[in-house]
Amino acid sequence: MMLTKEIAIEIVKETMMRLNRNINIMDHMGKIIASGDPDRVEQLHEGALEVLRTGKTIILRENNLHQWEKSLPGINLPIEFQNQIIGVIGITGEPEEIMEFGELVKMITEMMISQSFLASRLESKQRMKELVFESIIQPKPNQEVIQQRLNLLGIHLQPPYQVGLLEIGETRVEKLNLIKMLEEILGWKDSLIGFFSVNRLFILFSGKTETGLKRRLEEMQAVLKSKSIPFRIGLGTPVLEQGNIHNSLEESKCALLIGGDLDQKLISYEEIEIRALIGTLDKHAKHKFINRLLNHVPDKMIETLEAFFSNNLNIGESANKLYIHRNTFIYRIKKIKEDTGYDPQVFEDAVALQLAIWIHQMSKTETH
Repeated sequence: MMLTKEIAIEIVKETMMRLNRNINIMDHMGKIIASGDPDRVEQLHEGALEVLRTGKTIILRENNLHQWEKSLPGINLPIEFQNQIIGVIGITGEPEEIMEFGELVKMITEMMISQSFLASRLESKQRMKELVFESIIQPKPNQEVIQQRLNLLGIHLQPPYQVGLLEIGETRVEKLNLIKMLEEILGWKDSLIGFFSVNRLFILFSGKTETGLKRRLEEMQAVLKSKSIPFRIGLGTPVLEQGNIHNSLEESKCALLIGGDLDQKLISYEEIEIRALIGTLDKHAKHKFINRLLNHVPDKMIETLEAFFSNNLNIGESANKLYIHRNTFIYRIKKIKEDTGYDPQVFEDAVALQLAIWIHQMSKTETH
């Protein structure tokens, strides 16, 4: 691993904050790449060259500074990573005062480098997962390349396959930590998780029974709620062939787009399949239909119908949802019958009104 300028700047910032001492970081060529003294950046550090040559810590005192041009009193220690010297850290000051914490600074520096290395590897691995998913959902995926990448990742996918889209709101949880959290719940060896867009994650489930999937989804929702992460999940239907995974993805998108209200956290495509089919109808025909049924119906009455249908035609529960008296709700139902000619309490009329409401809701979604 190379000691980059970005890592070096972060090390200087963190160590100076803790020690209130000037710190210099030199690369594998002895050049200063980060320093508490900006004027020294890009200069060659003679003391660092000696550390790189010998592999040993050197102490710079007033009586030996002449040996190393442009150096100041202090100590210079090798920065090691995987048994190789990749740079030098210099702490400016009286050697006797800083010797006691010099090794500590070296340890902290090497730990920060190791963490940076691990983070970069995790990011690289995560990017490969996202590339695999991008390949899987192509119209003609290259199965050989996909399998090679899955083997490198140690992931084994098997049917049935099912795609979920997790839509999240603002959160302080970092992306990689969120993915790691989900993988611990769902199992990283037989699922594929990554970011599909800025606020959406794809989750490719594989080899899950209906009961097993339900349990994992419940666990996932519980954890997201415990972390105060706003979310909604759209779930496509299972498919048996990898080549059809893109269909499950499209269904999960559709579930998020037109399914449920904002309070419903998990929406499966099966729940909204009828509404999805409505979406494929001719726009002119849909517009004509809702105009005929709902043109003279005020928003308050549309809200009444929405509550009535979402509560399975139960008058008491519907009234409670709208915080109105039962008699007020009954009056509204009668008024809707008078205005539209359709009785929400008669099956065929209720079907027509429900279709109109769904088209109305979808048209509002499309315009926003």
